[in-house]
Amino acid sequence: MITLTLLHPLQPVPVQSWTFKNEPKISIGRSTSNEVVLYSAVVSRHHVEIRKVADEWELVNLGANGTYVDGKRITKTLVVDGMIMRLASSGPKILIKIESASEPEEDTSEEQKRSKTRRLKDTKNTLIN
Repeated sequence: MITLTLLHPLQPVPVQSWTFKNEPKISIGRSTSNEVVLYSAVVSRHHVEIRKVADEWELVNLGANGTYVDGKRITKTLVVDGMIMRLASSGPKILIKIESASEPEEDTSEEQKRSKTRRLKDTKNTLIN
C-alpha cells in the first residue's frame, strides 16, 4: 500500500491524501486522466509517475518543470518510505508513505474510519495556488 499526502505549501501539514492498494502505476499531474490531479500552473498535465517494480516503487519524472527530491532534480529514482517529492522547483510537495503487505494495518475506531472516509470522498482534484 502506498499513501501520497499533499503538504501545505508553507507548513509541513497535510492538505489531502490518496491511498492506493494494488495499483502498479500512479500518475500525477493536471490532466483529469491521472489518479492524482493537481491544478497548479507549474504542474504538467502528466508530471510524474510512481511505478511498482518487483517489491519496490520508482519515481519517474515526466514533466517539463521537473520533479525534485531533497532539492535535486531527478529523472528516475527509487522511492523511500517518508520521502518528499516536489513537482517543479516551486510546486506542490507530496509525502510518500509505503506500507508493506506484511505490516498490519492500523486498528482505528469507527469514528476515525468515518472521518477518513468523509475526507476521501472529496474529488481527487486539488487546486494549488
